[in-house]
Amino acid sequence: MRFEIRKVALFLRVTVPVMVLLFLATVNPPSVLAVPSYARQTGLACSGCHYTPPELNPAGRKFKLTGYVDRGDDTKTVKADGGKKRAALDLLASLPLSVMLETSFTSLKTAQPQTQNGNFEFPQDISLFLSGAWTSKVGSFLQVTYDTQDDHFTSDNTDIRFADKTKMGGKELVYGIDLNNNPTVEDLWNSTPAWGYPWNASDNAPTPNASPFINGGLAQDVAGLGVFGMWNDHLYLDAAIYRSEHVGGPQPNPGVSAPGVGAGFNIRGVAPYWRLAWQELTGKTQYEIGTYGMHLRSTPNEITDPTGARIPTDSYTDWAVDTQIDRTIVRTDVLSFRATYIRENNDLLSLLFQGGGPGSSTPLVSQGSHRLNTVMANAEYHIGNKYTGTFGWFNTTGTSDLAFYPSGTAVTGNFNGDPRSAGYILNLSYWPWQNLQLAAQYTGYTRFNGAATNYDGVGRNASANNTLFLDARIFF
Repeated sequence: MRFEIRKVALFLRVTVPVMVLLFLATVNPPSVLAVPSYARQTGLACSGCHYTPPELNPAGRKFKLTGYVDRGDDTKTVKADGGKKRAALDLLASLPLSVMLETSFTSLKTAQPQTQNGNFEFPQDISLFLSGAWTSKVGSFLQVTYDTQDDHFTSDNTDIRFADKTKMGGKELVYGIDLNNNPTVEDLWNSTPAWGYPWNASDNAPTPNASPFINGGLAQDVAGLGVFGMWNDHLYLDAAIYRSEHVGGPQPNPGVSAPGVGAGFNIRGVAPYWRLAWQELTGKTQYEIGTYGMHLRSTPNEITDPTGARIPTDSYTDWAVDTQIDRTIVRTDVLSFRATYIRENNDLLSLLFQGGGPGSSTPLVSQGSHRLNTVMANAEYHIGNKYTGTFGWFNTTGTSDLAFYPSGTAVTGNFNGDPRSAGYILNLSYWPWQNLQLAAQYTGYTRFNGAATNYDGVGRNASANNTLFLDARIFF
């Protein structure tokens, strides 16, 4: 009898939130059929540029490459011809504004100690977008987000582009300048971190504590300026430099992270980012293979020691290879495969110095050099643009360090100092309208923070963090 009651309770815990999300979607049907600002500008539905958002198809990659400025023939604009004494004017007749509302439900396999399991967030976040053409050659994807966990609006992914065209070797060259706040957010493919799988995730479920810095470690905490070019619709090059900006910290930026701001990176000088990719397009298949990476020098916590002397810097280099293949199977059904391998090499001389070196009573690291190897891959089947099923796999290995990956904390701790984590992510998404997504996602861990069992030293197993995530997002 007790077993049957537990089965019913589990069934209700899973199905009730799904029914709530479906009810909210049903009683608030969207009045438009596409993400508004780009759709209104181009006159195309979301499927004109996406398999399903945020996954770009070839037309979507071209739209982004050329600066978000393409528009439909009937797009209302304000124009004035330029002359010798008068600058030209080319504006959209209305501001390219959009809104996204996201609500979610998160449940762990095993509840965190003394916490509520089955967390419902309404909303999880609300985003405002200024996304579209500013002039005939300048456009943007600019996002500001209200985060329930932090209870305030903050700058989110931002990508502002100038783009133009010319000829080189008799072939078309699209070139431009890009300003952004998250390395790889400017990229055209969904195999790099900023727009990579999973497309949505819980903001309160436990996550592993080891990750290469290019995988979100600098997101919204830097400002970058770069140049890019695509030659003959095949060869893509991008080069940029980044500086720390620590939004929410003191300005001018003294190079010290404010409490809760940034990820401990204070870039010294500039941090170069590079991207090289080759793509091929046929009637049914598009594929890309490429490499990307970034190098930075950082002095975390403080810039100088108490005597005023300049202390050593930490050095990080992330380099990666990636690929994406999209194959049309039947009519509009598409099978996609994406993968990236990221290698991080670092020399943490600043952390070693600040902690007093090996054997110190308060070591920050127990050795200077560390390595991380991260693999992320996923396969997705799109049934038209209404249903998708995705299976992803991830694995991180690297150098063990008991000081760098500290223990002693339940759930988030690391008992053996090993950065290894591995698992899978299964996602099923349904788009009843192209600007409404309902998703169910399950993340399973085979290893978490270095171990499969008792990884935190207080008895928690990796599988205890397996997460059911239900999500609804509407764009208008």
